[in-house]
Amino acid sequence: MTDPRIPYPLRVDAALDPSLSRGLWLVKWLLLIPHFIALLFLWVAFCVVTVIAFFAILGTGRYPRSLFDFNVGVMRWSWRVHYYGYGALGTDRYPPFTLDDVPDYPAHLDVAYPEQLSRGLIFVKWLLALPHLLILAVFVGGGLWLGTRAGGDTNSSWDNGWNAGGGLVALLVLIAAIALLFTGRYPQPLYDLVLGMDRWSLRVAAYTGLMTDRYPPFRLDQGGTDPDWMPTGPIPPSPSGVSSVVPPAPPVPAR
Repeated sequence: MTDPRIPYPLRVDAALDPSLSRGLWLVKWLLLIPHFIALLFLWVAFCVVTVIAFFAILGTGRYPRSLFDFNVGVMRWSWRVHYYGYGALGTDRYPPFTLDDVPDYPAHLDVAYPEQLSRGLIFVKWLLALPHLLILAVFVGGGLWLGTRAGGDTNSSWDNGWNAGGGLVALLVLIAAIALLFTGRYPQPLYDLVLGMDRWSLRVAAYTGLMTDRYPPFRLDQGGTDPDWMPTGPIPPSPSGVSSVVPPAPPVPAR
């Protein structure tokens, strides 16, 4: 059994902008069209790379590092677009066009590279993840992730990334958008809950996308800072002036 004290190998950090526009969210769909076009091609490439990685893992037990880094970059790009857009509305800063991490951008994603992966698990990860996928059906509606198909059914059609077109996340973001429109503030409890659902979804995507053998936890880790991880970029202070960074957990003494 996996030690629950060990952080999950996928890290998702984000910082809520202290001052968000009341009405910019109304046109973000239009501003994001160039990203949607780029991500359409990137996710097709992600799926092709995942199929190649499937056979590489089957033969060698390893995910080729260059392919792994590319797919992490696609997930990272998607997460920034998702965070800016209607998956979170957490920032008004336009996402950069890059696969690399941008230290001063308020949304970050990284996946620890696995030195060795199970040859047998690649055949059943989609099946093992079914309980998670049922939960994600509630969280993100129809967007059950390309990772479910990239990892399991290579004969089915591919999804183009993350579809947040329905589900609880979309409803909560809509409520937050209305609150922004009338009050100029993003309710912190809503933000924390949305980030927890997004983080859960991304963990399942990494698992079903063959990027880790660590089974995703059934745990809603809310808020912008991933448990036991320090953010890769600076986190702006909250409106109250108190930093939103959560100190890392103290090291567990060796037994």
